Amino acid sequence: MTPAQDAPPRTAWTPPTGKPPLSARLMRAGWRRLPARLHEVGLERGLTVPAADGSPLVTDHWFPRTRGDFPTLLIRSPYGRGLPWGPQYGILFAEQGFHVILQSCRGTGGSGGRFDLWRNEAADGRATVAWLREQPWFDGSLGTIGPSYLGYTQWALALEPPPELKAMVVQLGLHDPWALFHADGALHLEHALLVGAAISHQHRGAVPFLKATLRLRRLLRGLTPSAPPPHSYAAALGGVPAWLDEVIAHPDPDDPYWNGASTAAAAERPGVPTALITGWYDALAGQTFEQYARLRRAGGHDNALLVGPWTHASALGRGWPEVFAESLGWLRAHLRSDPSGLRPTGVRVHIGGEDAWRDLDAWPPPLPARSWFPAPDGHLIRQAPDGSAPLASFTYDPDDPVPSVGGALLSLGAGPRDNTALEARADVLTFTGPPLAEPVDVLGPVHARLSLSTDGGRAEVFTRLCDVDPGGRSTNVCDAPAVLRADGAAPVPITAPMGHTAHRFAAGHRIRWQISAAPHPRFAPDPTDGAPTGPVRVTVHCDSALLLPEAAPGDVVTGTPGGAVGLGSPTRGGAAR
Repeated sequence: MTPAQDAPPRTAWTPPTGKPPLSARLMRAGWRRLPARLHEVGLERGLTVPAADGSPLVTDHWFPRTRGDFPTLLIRSPYGRGLPWGPQYGILFAEQGFHVILQSCRGTGGSGGRFDLWRNEAADGRATVAWLREQPWFDGSLGTIGPSYLGYTQWALALEPPPELKAMVVQLGLHDPWALFHADGALHLEHALLVGAAISHQHRGAVPFLKATLRLRRLLRGLTPSAPPPHSYAAALGGVPAWLDEVIAHPDPDDPYWNGASTAAAAERPGVPTALITGWYDALAGQTFEQYARLRRAGGHDNALLVGPWTHASALGRGWPEVFAESLGWLRAHLRSDPSGLRPTGVRVHIGGEDAWRDLDAWPPPLPARSWFPAPDGHLIRQAPDGSAPLASFTYDPDDPVPSVGGALLSLGAGPRDNTALEARADVLTFTGPPLAEPVDVLGPVHARLSLSTDGGRAEVFTRLCDVDPGGRSTNVCDAPAVLRADGAAPVPITAPMGHTAHRFAAGHRIRWQISAAPHPRFAPDPTDGAPTGPVRVTVHCDSALLLPEAAPGDVVTGTPGGAVGLGSPTRGGAAR
């Protein structure tokens, strides 16, 4: 007998009288552009669910105060169960007709045991589903939802999905912890410290978490790449958590330490209908696109992708009406047989520079990658160079690093920002194309093919695509780090994936390619990989190239089986920035 078949009759359940706390109700009252409440909401707080090893997992149960059967949503988080998670998921989804289980992961938020970044989530998720089967209100229909690490706990459960699991909504979600913290020899320093601060302080309440975050920001402003992590940052975190110390100490993805960390295999068995949501400036956008690609390659067509003009934080803030509508529509369709909230196509993306949405059959559209080449005097041209002569140089000084300005960050500084002051620095090179006679749409993955040499053997470099308006304001679109390991003065070729984008460069605007040392504190060199301790001169050679998947307005390109991918007829507005 499987758990989903021949189940014994459920006993009657009398909802308890608990109500959401005042703070949660006040937060709920502040949201706008959300659907009307269908049910009053009740709350059971502090339930105990046994983990796989018997450790008590503290769990809150939000529910509709209405008689009848309702599907269940499981949310497992290391960030506590209070604000914003309780009102944002507990209240909003319970009032739409779902039981919501919000649980603190092992070793966090009052739950027993020791927190580990990944080793317990699959087993503890299965243990929680076993507990759900014993609850009188559980009707056998289960979905999961949540952002960031709450996405990781979903993928962990989906490695061996229980038969009750009918739908997943992975918002801004993680599946590979190594890639969150490391990038081929460069440490994602800001990511590491912000995650450390969140797990250490968020469950303690808004005030302690805010104080820890402000303390971290003050400390980071005064540090340079020469300060060895992680103990130089201990003051900002109130001590370095053991798991974070271990994460930073293992930069190699092939290190046995990371065995079993990635849950990518869950997307290679696409049996659970999955909606993916991210933003163009989300720190985990690359992981979302990888999840989507894996689902598609495995033949999974019951999935959806929504990409908005959001950062990791703003998608759950100003972007929440769109994110909530997408999530609710998916869960209603697959848990309540109500497809009225589904979009007509599998993909919807927001076009930056145009403030419009486009519906597509699949992502990315099959567009050709067109090359732009750096040229003398800071020009960016279409004509390929003859040879690989040195073109321009900058000096990386670890005591005066290039500052972080915008981009795909976890912090509030993420997103599109004015790069004008940054580009005035001598250690930031720019190559700029002519004013465009007509708009250029870039939709898909952007790549840099760099040809570089150094006088010091190794350097962390950074490449960025920018949109320059007629007034000269330079705004970042997408970017990536790359590590150069050179044996001599000869140029070394490096291909740097710069992430995905959907952006319109308007007529009169210019396309700019920015190349510099890796910005700090966004990145820090790996101290075990021969990181330079003094200034290093980096030279860009003229056979470098910026590769953009371009489409002219009105183009229609062949899509995946089932239809064409149309690039015209945008839907205006509708996205909160």
